[in-house]
Amino acid sequence: MKSLMVRSVLSSIVCGVLALSMFGCGPNDDLVDGDDDMLSPMDMSEDGYATGPRDTEFGTLITDAEFENIAFPYDSFQVADSERGKIEAVANYMNSNDGVTVVVDGHCDERGSREYNLSLGEHRALAVRAYLISLGVTGDSVQTRSFGEEQPLDPGHGSSSWNNNRRGEFSLYRQ
Repeated sequence: MKSLMVRSVLSSIVCGVLALSMFGCGPNDDLVDGDDDMLSPMDMSEDGYATGPRDTEFGTLITDAEFENIAFPYDSFQVADSERGKIEAVANYMNSNDGVTVVVDGHCDERGSREYNLSLGEHRALAVRAYLISLGVTGDSVQTRSFGEEQPLDPGHGSSSWNNNRRGEFSLYRQ
């Protein structure tokens, strides 16, 4: 019993440290007031319209290839058999196009603590990454991020919204 409690406390501490190291706890000094468009992969013209893709830390966003989100069951990071075809489509694209990096974003619904959802989102992204690698995609061309519950696709609070928000998303970049 005592061993289980110690493991639980240690697990909570590790999750907290990971969350803080991923997101920090201070203001983002890299952003200058009025430079909010730095967060977007699109350059903006003076009238606020997107002018095209721009370079990011991963390369230039590829906008002519889109892939379906991977759906996850509640409280799980297991990739369902029905979702594997979506990942296989990304692997086929990656294996046919040199110099491409894919970023897999893990997302959760609003249930659960922030720390738990960040961890679950990371596990979801890593599960998709592992499957991509098993399909021949090189590991260094697959990056992962977790947003936990922070970027819901559907802002609602019921089961339909939760189903939409439990997902893995793909973004592709050219080096």
